[in-house]
Amino acid sequence: MMAVDFLKRAWRAEHSRLKLLLWSSLIGLIFGVLQFGQPLEDAMRKARNLALAHDASGEIVIVGIDDRSLREIGGLPWPRRYYGDLVEKLERAGARQIVFDLDFSSPADPEENRRFAKALAAADRPVTLATYAPHDSVSGIALVRMPLPEFRKQASLASIDFYYNRENAVWELPFAWDVGGVQYPSLAAVLSHSKGGTEDWFHIDYSLDLSSIPVVSAGDILNNRISSEVAGKDVVIGWTSRSLGDLYFVPGLGRTSGVYIHVAAAETIKAGRPIELGWLLPLVLAFGIAGVALASPNLRVTFAVLGGGIVAALFIPVPLQSLSIILDIVPALTLLLVVTWRLGWANLRHSFRARALVNSVSGLPNLNALRNQQPDAARPLIAARIRNFREVVSALPPEQERALWLQIANRLTLGRADITLFHGEDGIFCWFGDAVTANILQEHLDALHTMFRTPVNVAGNRFDLAITFGIDASSGRSPTNRLASAVLAADEAAAQGRRWNEYDPDRLKDAGWRLSLLSQLDAAIDAGDFWVAYQPKLDLATGRIVGAEALARWTHPEKGPISPLEFIAAAEQNDRIEKLTYHVLDQGIAAAAAMNSLELDFGIAVNLSARLIDQTEIVEVVARLLKMHRLAAEHLTLEVTETAAANSSESSFETLDRLRRLGVKISIDDYGTGLSTLNYLRRIPATEIKIDRSFVHAMTRSHDDRVLVSSTIELAHSLGHRVVAEGVEDGDTLEALKRVGCDVAQGYFIGKPLPLHAFQKEFFKSRRERAA
Repeated sequence: MMAVDFLKRAWRAEHSRLKLLLWSSLIGLIFGVLQFGQPLEDAMRKARNLALAHDASGEIVIVGIDDRSLREIGGLPWPRRYYGDLVEKLERAGARQIVFDLDFSSPADPEENRRFAKALAAADRPVTLATYAPHDSVSGIALVRMPLPEFRKQASLASIDFYYNRENAVWELPFAWDVGGVQYPSLAAVLSHSKGGTEDWFHIDYSLDLSSIPVVSAGDILNNRISSEVAGKDVVIGWTSRSLGDLYFVPGLGRTSGVYIHVAAAETIKAGRPIELGWLLPLVLAFGIAGVALASPNLRVTFAVLGGGIVAALFIPVPLQSLSIILDIVPALTLLLVVTWRLGWANLRHSFRARALVNSVSGLPNLNALRNQQPDAARPLIAARIRNFREVVSALPPEQERALWLQIANRLTLGRADITLFHGEDGIFCWFGDAVTANILQEHLDALHTMFRTPVNVAGNRFDLAITFGIDASSGRSPTNRLASAVLAADEAAAQGRRWNEYDPDRLKDAGWRLSLLSQLDAAIDAGDFWVAYQPKLDLATGRIVGAEALARWTHPEKGPISPLEFIAAAEQNDRIEKLTYHVLDQGIAAAAAMNSLELDFGIAVNLSARLIDQTEIVEVVARLLKMHRLAAEHLTLEVTETAAANSSESSFETLDRLRRLGVKISIDDYGTGLSTLNYLRRIPATEIKIDRSFVHAMTRSHDDRVLVSSTIELAHSLGHRVVAEGVEDGDTLEALKRVGCDVAQGYFIGKPLPLHAFQKEFFKSRRERAA
């Protein structure tokens, strides 16, 4: 069976690599056919040109109509006899052939034409004139430009057409052009004494330093300042003054006169007829390299072969280009890079996954690895919790921590190689136990617990370990669920002072609800399942309702009302209280603002979680909500429990101070249940003390509680604080509070928490009754 699984995995891996090779090849083929990579190809060719920079042969000389010529001879158009003079004087200077990169198709003075034609006819050296077929920008039709008939009879013709790519750059030229249905050699072919057809294209070698091409001013020739440079050379006459136009883009060099491009093309052919191998052959070679790389089972060999192929694709074209062998490598390079990237990404992802499944300290599989296991219902899942692991680890140097965990692991597995031990954070170890009876399993755990009574020894340091075990023997549940149950059982064993505990499956229903409660909390706020109830606060001196406390309520669509004790405690313990508190703040402040807009002196109180006191942004949130709802800060009271206030850090005191400076009132809630001292009461910027309901409720029946309430009121008043008594449920308690000087009362006898509309209805009803 294992052999069959191995063959299946091998086939899947091989099949995956074959698919990668074919897809990468297809991408490379698309790049080649559609020339998607041409800009990159051109960029790399520019780089190679810089590496292979060299001077011109000097066999071709430009006679340039430059700025000096225009100053000395005059602006264009020149009389055509001047061009005849150029032919005669260049011939006397020994030019091997004379080629014009100029247009002689336009009419001119007949006498001037005759003199030029006579000079052409008298020339002993070959003379070539230019023809070309530019496309009309409107009609798109090629307009053939030929020298005048009297000139064509006396000279050869060559095409001066160019081909531009998408960058408007001239990269390639053919040996010949079709002009008006007749094939003429390109100017480059004439200058290099080469022959070829319209189908023979070649890349221009721009590694040639154009500044090294010999240039003679046409003005010098016409003024008999004949240069010896033209003797025995091929001469091309053209515009070199940038003011005349005729400028073209040369890759890597910028814009220059067209005559330089013709000479560069001619020099390219003279150096050796370029061999254009194109992109298909490199792509085939890259396919072979990728195939060899992917066939290797060793990933290092695979990446070495692919890396070598990429380096070869980048650098081999350099010496080949120096030998006039031209390759297009982007499709091949694309194939190799796609294969390398895909393999690298897969390997990186695999490495991350592998590391994510291993405990970084012990090197053992972690709890994520356990969660990825296939469920094994036949075997119990055991969790071991080292309760004092933090104390032990804090006493160890970091380099010795691994030795500690491995000693613990060896004890838990008893050295058995067939047990896979999973190591989690917080001193947790888990493993699947043997499928044995409950009694045998319990005896095994008792024996392990006894073994851990012997201290572990790490680098000469002895440590006692406190360990408990949890068992989950349920079936039909995922490893994640069973892990949580086993750890919970281990924690319960520690709380009960037992060695081990087994998780009770009957708790699953309640556990499911508790676990889902938090996940539903945020959504319930957004869905409107959370609402705010308002419980009235009675001023005992005037007998009027002067405010309310805003209380969070949750009506679940299926379970109905959820106890605040349940969801608030869960939110507090799991860092979900912030959104809930801000929701109640927003609703409460909005309600108070609506009441005060009716010229009522109405205050609203909101409970503030101990967790939020440590967050400085609570001040900005409160300020923003007050401003948004236009409520004066003195109408808002934030209630902080006595325990939270007593345990406040320095930063918490600062946050409370900032809230107080904002104008908000601070109330110490549940007073009497904590351990407040006079020093804390003095430091906390409170304006109010709220006596806990447990003392208020019993004050009419207990002398001690009555004394405590009375003394608290005296203490608060001496500090300048107002006193609120909560939990008032009968008239006797209300009267007792009046007698001891309490300021405000709150409880079911005064009013139950109600939705806003119901609260407002009762509020205005009581005001009408009092007025009557």
